[in-house]
Amino acid sequence: MLRVKDVDYQGNYKLALTFSDGVHKVVDLEPHLKGEVFGPLRDKEQFIQYALTPVTIEWANGADFAPEYLYEIGTPV
Repeated sequence: MLRVKDVDYQGNYKLALTFSDGVHKVVDLEPHLKGEVFGPLRDKEQFIQYALTPVTIEWANGADFAPEYLYEIGTPV
């Protein structure tokens, strides 16, 4: 099972992620912050309120992305 093992905020809705397979990717989440759950994260004060869970990252409002989705949309570094 793919997991997010580390996360670092890069600014402008970008996160540097390390996955359980050792791959490092940068994910730009700005285009994905839409709708009732993710839309509020366009407020950068809310966006930076994330935490690493045993599987992925989750925001204070309960929003999260599947690690497989983050892996798919990320750019290798």
